[in-house]
Amino acid sequence: MSKRNLLILWLAFAVSLAVFAAGVVASTHVDGAQSEGLRYSGGPIGAAQEVKTGTWTGSLAEKKEKLNLNFELSKEPGHQHSMGQTYEFSELGLTREQVVNGGPVKFTLAREAGTIDCEGSFQNGKGSGTFRFTGNPAFVAAMKSRGFDFEKDSGGNNNHRLEDRLFTATCLNVTTARADDLASAGFKLDVDDLFKATIFKIDSTYMREMSATGFPNLSMEDLVKTRIFKIDADLVRQATQMGFAKQGMEELVKMRIFKVTPEFISEVRNEGLTDLSLEELVKLRIFNIDSDFIRKAKADGVPLEVEKLVQRRLGTPGGRKRAI
Repeated sequence: MSKRNLLILWLAFAVSLAVFAAGVVASTHVDGAQSEGLRYSGGPIGAAQEVKTGTWTGSLAEKKEKLNLNFELSKEPGHQHSMGQTYEFSELGLTREQVVNGGPVKFTLAREAGTIDCEGSFQNGKGSGTFRFTGNPAFVAAMKSRGFDFEKDSGGNNNHRLEDRLFTATCLNVTTARADDLASAGFKLDVDDLFKATIFKIDSTYMREMSATGFPNLSMEDLVKTRIFKIDADLVRQATQMGFAKQGMEELVKMRIFKVTPEFISEVRNEGLTDLSLEELVKLRIFNIDSDFIRKAKADGVPLEVEKLVQRRLGTPGGRKRAI
């Protein structure tokens, strides 16, 4: 295989890998999610009105101004369900001094979906203990009346699934107010979408802004991608102004990953590369080809073509100075 074909193959792999990574994160069910101090892994557990027990561990986080807690419900055959998140001390009825000074503690995480009552002790900023979780059946009913059925499941033990979802909603602080806000944007959503929206801080304002950019059939998976890669309505408008109107989500992700900015496009256009595709601009970014590199390459007689510039960067014959 020629070096040129190898290069093209490598480029395709690099870009597809980046986009695939975005897709994996975006399509991840809340089981296994990780974002800003939040971790979750789960499977099926008990009924909404039942009290469930488990263990917790904790440690100081974010310059010792918050508390990172990991909850693990008591294991049952074929089941493991755990959550981790960073909380304000005020959310737990704890003080920083209690954690730093050490000793026995009792604290509660009281949310609309349920209550987690904890006890245990801290030493040297780290703690552990046990907890009791009580789900709130009224929350389940209120959510169902809004079209979010926490009891609905595609298979397995529905009671177990319900308890898992209530526990997750409690840890994340999923509320009926949040459900109302998200539903007001006109998207078709389910319970797992509520979790994703909470984790990635997606609200109706953001949903409407992204919808207004013209994306067809925008889904929660798409919105999660945009949050992960910090894509907002301004970036979409910039893409249009740069001559890349109606780009798909994957193309916008590439622009963000490889920093294809208006400034960069202006630089290379000023050097004579005036009609480049997004793929070509991404390729220039991958190989760190900027206006300064282009000027030097032109001075050495390299043709003003993306492939030739890449070859110059790689030191292959096609990108070397022409013989006189």
